[in-house]
Amino acid sequence: MPMPRTRTLPLLLSILLAAVPASASARTETAVLAGGCFWGVEGVFEHVRGVKDVVSGYAGGTRATANYRDVSSERTGHAEAVRITYDPDIIRYSELLKIYAAVAHNPGELNRQGPDEGTSYRSAVFPQSAEQRAVAQRFLAALSQRRKVVTKIETGAFFPAEAEHQDFLRRNPRHSYIVRWDMPKLAALKKAYPSYWRG
Repeated sequence: MPMPRTRTLPLLLSILLAAVPASASARTETAVLAGGCFWGVEGVFEHVRGVKDVVSGYAGGTRATANYRDVSSERTGHAEAVRITYDPDIIRYSELLKIYAAVAHNPGELNRQGPDEGTSYRSAVFPQSAEQRAVAQRFLAALSQRRKVVTKIETGAFFPAEAEHQDFLRRNPRHSYIVRWDMPKLAALKKAYPSYWRG
């Protein structure tokens, strides 16, 4: 039996809308931040509301490629970093920087974070636009009025890290390094910024 014409169009529209992914219309931007071992920095931002994706990798080096062995040699100039894809309608770049400086790492430590030492563990921001650069400059200038800050604004391509480094905290929550150095960051995020927390 044919469907009444008055119901055909709404039904067709609902079918078409259901076939379109909810994220298809979402606006996204990218941030690249370095702050010590990428496991913990990635783990923090994976729990931030408005963040769509976080990838561990390497940024700021002088070579056209990067891998863990070469970066760890401290001869390539790269830093362990994360690339954050986020929805700017939910969280602003300045808010990501706030979490970065307060929870994800210590912006006052030069070329080290916790037990990790070397320029590959430095604190650095890699703006992806002129607007991000201006926001980062204002943020770091204001932060330096209150505390020691060694974070630099840098340029350079981002290279994703090897598969075994991706989602490391989520896949290995009981790893001794994660328990000692990174789980406290998640607890600090949840306590200090509950409005940003995403479980």
